[in-house]
Amino acid sequence: MFKGLPLFLLLISFTVHAEQWPGEEWPTGPAITNVEALETYAFPPRDDATRQGIRTDALLIIRDGQILYERYAGPTTEHTPHLTWSISKSLMATVLGVAYGEGLFKLDDPAAKFYPPLTQHPAIKIADLLHWASGIDWQEDYEYAPLKSSVVAMLYTRGHRDMAAFTADHDTYAEPGQAFRYSSGDSNLLAAALKSIVGSQRYPDYPWTALFEPLGIHHAVWETDASGTFVASSYAYLTARDLARVGLLMARDGRWNDRPLLPKDWLAFNLKPFAGYKAHQDEAVPGGQWWLNRPADGAASAWPDAPPDTFAALGHWGQALYVIPSEKLLIVRYADDRDGSYRHNELLKRVLKAVRP
Repeated sequence: MFKGLPLFLLLISFTVHAEQWPGEEWPTGPAITNVEALETYAFPPRDDATRQGIRTDALLIIRDGQILYERYAGPTTEHTPHLTWSISKSLMATVLGVAYGEGLFKLDDPAAKFYPPLTQHPAIKIADLLHWASGIDWQEDYEYAPLKSSVVAMLYTRGHRDMAAFTADHDTYAEPGQAFRYSSGDSNLLAAALKSIVGSQRYPDYPWTALFEPLGIHHAVWETDASGTFVASSYAYLTARDLARVGLLMARDGRWNDRPLLPKDWLAFNLKPFAGYKAHQDEAVPGGQWWLNRPADGAASAWPDAPPDTFAALGHWGQALYVIPSEKLLIVRYADDRDGSYRHNELLKRVLKAVRP
């Protein structure tokens, strides 16, 4: 029926929606103007003397690959690689996803296959570590009970030189895979396993060659302990825009431009609630080193004003990467919150109100 129609007319006869992908710089979209309520919450007068209240360092809002809103405070700028704290855990899960796509391990592989010090915990699988369900006895306390804290000892005192070995030396409190207990130690065991998974020669550069460089991230910093193992629990630093690239990768089914970086079954695992989790009110549900807004065990959503498909990477003192696929929206927040006054749902509610017509 198109016989005799010039080629250029054929080409313009179809409308193709081209997704926005950042190159060296993010594309910008129409700036949102309904921001007063959002900024009142996110950027109140900053108290640098007592460090009380909400202290947002960066807030970046992106819809469909375009920057709608960006603001910085304190010493942070768009060029500052900010400490992400436990967002590092989700970053390590994403790096592992690339290795999984290379066929280098399986979720049900024994973790001791890749990290021999775990032979004293032979039943732990890679999937158990990703669920924070190793069964290793661990106390994730910071300011409130530092003398009993496993994580403080790991990061700062007797465990800091070899964090995975310190974790592996703990006793067992439950059968692996049966119970959730949030553990920075589990995340650092994954970082140690990655060393054998990809090989010691590739390991020092692997987060960059596997993930950061393909995404156009050029200024990431990731500290190691004295054994040369990445501190997957805590010590990755990225700019807000670079962290948003990881969020866009997750939002778009593990694909970057035309290149698939993460297998779909890996993403499905990341974003599936852990069956052994007993839901608590106002708490996000753990997936595979990501946090989910899906209701579990009949409980209400952790963030009731956000869509159920919202998921996030979260870190100490208010760090957050929120991804809302149904809204084609992602939000990066960096902060220095010290008193627990910040509420995820309140920010998400105000962002959604600001960006919706």
